[in-house]
Amino acid sequence: MEKGKGKYGQRILFGSLVGAANSLFGGGGGMIAVPLLQKTGLTEKVAHATAILLILPICLLSFLIYAYNGYAVSQVLIPTAIGVSFGGFLGARLLGKLPVKAVNLTFALLQLFAGAFLVFSN
Repeated sequence: MEKGKGKYGQRILFGSLVGAANSLFGGGGGMIAVPLLQKTGLTEKVAHATAILLILPICLLSFLIYAYNGYAVSQVLIPTAIGVSFGGFLGARLLGKLPVKAVNLTFALLQLFAGAFLVFSN
């Protein structure tokens, strides 16, 4: 069976889970998308890169809904967008140069740190 053949329904289901998580929590959909994309047959680096592309429309739609409901703070938007853009550029450049094990370890540590922060921050 080809890599993508027979995976259409699975990818729709996984995409729905990623979109719901990203919109509900204000982020984090990529952390769920990467392992789910790997389950559909993508390699680790391709899954990481594809997850970023998938998050773009989710974030745009979520932002529009949040802004419409008055939850977006415009004073934070531009400086944070500059920082996120720089970090995104740097991360994309690093993904092509780092070994898969380093990417996976960094990804796992980031998830662990984010989880610990949420549990112990209040």
